[in-house]
Amino acid sequence: MDWTLGRFCYMLMKQVNLQIKEWAAEVAMVYVQRDKNGLLLRVEAEPFDGMTDTLAVESEELARWLATKEEVHNRLSRLKETDLDMVRVLEDVVIVLIDRGLISFEDLPLAARRKLDERALARADLEGLVGVVTQSVRDCRQGD
Repeated sequence: MDWTLGRFCYMLMKQVNLQIKEWAAEVAMVYVQRDKNGLLLRVEAEPFDGMTDTLAVESEELARWLATKEEVHNRLSRLKETDLDMVRVLEDVVIVLIDRGLISFEDLPLAARRKLDERALARADLEGLVGVVTQSVRDCRQGD
C-alpha cells in the first residue's frame, strides 16, 4: 500500500473514532441542576428547565449522588415503617399519663383530643368486630 494512502486511511479512521467517541459521550450524558456550591440537586435523562450542566453517566460524581440518594431513601423507608408503631406507643403513653392523673385529657390540644377519640372509637369498633367473628366461629364449631 502506498504510504500516502495508508496515512490517509489512518487519519480517516482516527477521525471516525474521534467522532464516534464524541457521539457516545453526548449520548451517555445526563442533565443536572447544581446549587450555588456546585453540588448536584437534580438529575434527569432529558433536558429540563433549570438545568445548569451535563454529566457523564459513568462519572464518579453521579455514582456517588445516586448511591447517596438510595441510602437516604432506604433510611426514610425504615423510619416510615416504624411510624405506625410509634403512633400506637405515643397513644398508649398519653392514656397512661391520663389514667395516672399526670395530665388531663382537656390539657391536650383540641386536634389531639379529636384524633385520640377517633382512634379509640375505631379500635372499639374493630374489637367489636373481632368479638362478633370470634362468637360466629364458636357458634359454627358448636353446630358441628
